[in-house]
Amino acid sequence: MNINQNSIRKVDLVIISDVHLGTYGCHANELVHYLRSIKPNTLVLNGDIIDGWAFSKSYFPAAHHQVLLEIMRHITGGCKVFYLTGNHDEMLRRFSDLNIGQFHLVDKLVLKLDGKRAWIFHGDVFDLSVNTGKWLARIGGKSYDYLIVLNRMINWVLMKMGKEKVSISKKIKASVKKAVSFVGDFEEIAANHAIEQGYDYVVCGHIHQAQKREITNEKGSVLYLNSGDWVESLTALEYNKGDWRIFFYDLELENILKDATQEIASNLPAELLLGFETSHIINTH
Repeated sequence: MNINQNSIRKVDLVIISDVHLGTYGCHANELVHYLRSIKPNTLVLNGDIIDGWAFSKSYFPAAHHQVLLEIMRHITGGCKVFYLTGNHDEMLRRFSDLNIGQFHLVDKLVLKLDGKRAWIFHGDVFDLSVNTGKWLARIGGKSYDYLIVLNRMINWVLMKMGKEKVSISKKIKASVKKAVSFVGDFEEIAANHAIEQGYDYVVCGHIHQAQKREITNEKGSVLYLNSGDWVESLTALEYNKGDWRIFFYDLELENILKDATQEIASNLPAELLLGFETSHIINTH
């Protein structure tokens, strides 16, 4: 799907995380559409972009390759890209602090944004499942992968019936996270550390829950942000001139597809369009 060049949005900063390339649950096509619809000055890939734990499946289809190509396109176009390591791509941590042109591989990042400081890291440092129970997390990851595929099939049927999609995994995932985590509330722990160090923003991934909220304790306050994922939520964080927003692909899909439809229609002979609505031109899968 091509995006009309006139509709590409310029964004100061975009943060995505938990893409999990190499797994069946990854919504790579949707991410490609999103990456083609934006022109960020800085792109932060906040961990678990490539799923090293699942690489043994030898599953890496064309759409997953295309995500990497879109990232490369942004780099060659002058976008500064920071790849922050997560627990599923921890094999890259041995190469941390690698800098090649506009590409930077790091474990954590501090950005100055209009006079304020943003502390950005994946967040697995707070998760007991990474520190002491990796074998359990790997087993759970395989089951979760199959659950996502099942959930997709169920949602396809529900959409055909005109009903809302459901997330089978969210309640299960939430209960498992509570069982294996010693930190209690992930958001509160991250925010407390950020306040202690005097940051204005703290940005995480890892827990697959997009969020934007002010957190206050007796020592101060901080804006906590989470970029969500591209497995279920299909979300990203966007920053422009002092303002943060959560991008929801499902909510913005209509605009993205409208732009693509107009682009396709503009390249078709006029006689082919007679008697057809533009909604018939594009396959929205």
